[in-house]
Amino acid sequence: MTGTAARRSEEGLDISGEAHRTLVLGLGNAVLTDDGVGIHVVRRLDADADAGLPQGVTLRDGGTIGLGLLPEIADADALIVVDAAELHAAPGSVRVFEGAEMDARVGRSKGSAHEIALSDVMTAAAISGSRPERRALIAIQPENLSWGTEPTDAVAAAIPQACAAIAGLVDKWTR
Repeated sequence: MTGTAARRSEEGLDISGEAHRTLVLGLGNAVLTDDGVGIHVVRRLDADADAGLPQGVTLRDGGTIGLGLLPEIADADALIVVDAAELHAAPGSVRVFEGAEMDARVGRSKGSAHEIALSDVMTAAAISGSRPERRALIAIQPENLSWGTEPTDAVAAAIPQACAAIAGLVDKWTR
């Protein structure tokens, strides 16, 4: 990402004299309608100067994820992952899974292809001792996973809620 995200990640947020680095990782395939919602959320945050994110937050389009993201996750003090996921809820529903709840969700659920890869990356981070203590998954229920570059109306309407959840987590974790 460029623009505000690059500036946010350069200086770090000062918390008790230490730099704090939060990685916000948007997952998805941007050409499969709602599957790309994680990427759309990160793009919205990057474009929104009023998103309220402090210095030290790095926004990253993680695409369909891979072990290549492990070094970035290991360098982060906190991790927020945004992805489409089967929640057995109405399209556009947003759920936040934090800490051990995220681990359980990612470890047991194969609601999307990204969750399988995310499980692998998070397991590798845990084994190497580099899994961020503060971590969360923001999951959004998709409506349509067919070809298309824009999310459905229900999922697009959930993007501001997901952005607010990210800002809330960052605020809570940096107090």
